[in-house]
Amino acid sequence: MSFYAGRVNAQLPSLDQPLPEGEAKGEAVQAMFDTIAPRYDMVNRIMTFRLDVRWRRIAIESLALPKGAVLLDLATGTGDFCRELAEFGYSSVGADFSFGMLDAARTTEPLVQGDGMSLPIANASVDGATCGFALRNFVDLPMVFSELARIVRPGGRIALLDASEPDNALMRFGHGLYFGKVVPFIGGLLSNKEAYGYLPRSLAYLPPRNELLANLRNVGFDDVTHTQLTLGAAQLITATRS
Repeated sequence: MSFYAGRVNAQLPSLDQPLPEGEAKGEAVQAMFDTIAPRYDMVNRIMTFRLDVRWRRIAIESLALPKGAVLLDLATGTGDFCRELAEFGYSSVGADFSFGMLDAARTTEPLVQGDGMSLPIANASVDGATCGFALRNFVDLPMVFSELARIVRPGGRIALLDASEPDNALMRFGHGLYFGKVVPFIGGLLSNKEAYGYLPRSLAYLPPRNELLANLRNVGFDDVTHTQLTLGAAQLITATRS
C-alpha cells in the first residue's frame, strides 16, 4: 500500500527569501522531503562519501542497549536507521512527518506518519530513540525533546545525529565551501536544486551547542554528551533518560 499519492503545488523554500519559521517552516520541510524522497538515499551516499553509514553505526553503538531493545527512529526518512538497528539486534518503529519519505522507505520495521512535537507513541513505551540529520528541521526542538523524554523509559538512551560546523577555523572554511556550494550543485544535478540549497542554510536553525544540551537536561535527560564526527562534519548527541 502506498503512503503517498503526491502533493499538489508543494512549495519548496526559496533561496532568495529568509528561512521560513513556524507553520510555514513545517509546510516547507514536509514539501521538501516529499519532493526529494525518491533519490534521497543515493544523493546522501554521494554527498557524504558514504560517511553517513558510518555515523549511524557509531550512533547505534553509543546506545549500549541490550539486544531486543525497542527504539523509536524519529524522522526515519527511508528507514536507514531502522535497517541498521535491526542489524544490531534491536527492534524499531520509524516515524516521519513526510508521507513521501515513508513511501520510499526500505525497511520491514513498522512505520507511522507523525509529528515529532506530538508523537503517536505511549508514555515510557520505548527503550530508546534515534534521529538522523533532522533536528534542524523541527519547528519547535524543545517540544521534540520533551516528547522524547515522555516516550523513553527511565534508563533508556537516545542518540541524535545532525550536520555540524567544525570547531577548527580552517576546517570550518572548507566545510562551508563544500556544504554551501558543492552540496547544492550535486543535489541540483541529481535531485532538486532548491531543496539541496535549503539544507545547508537550515543549519542556522540549530541553537548553540550549550543551549541544545541544556534543553535535553531540562526535560529529564542525564549523561548528555556531544561528539563531533569526522573533523566536525557531523555531530552526535547522546543522553540517558533519568
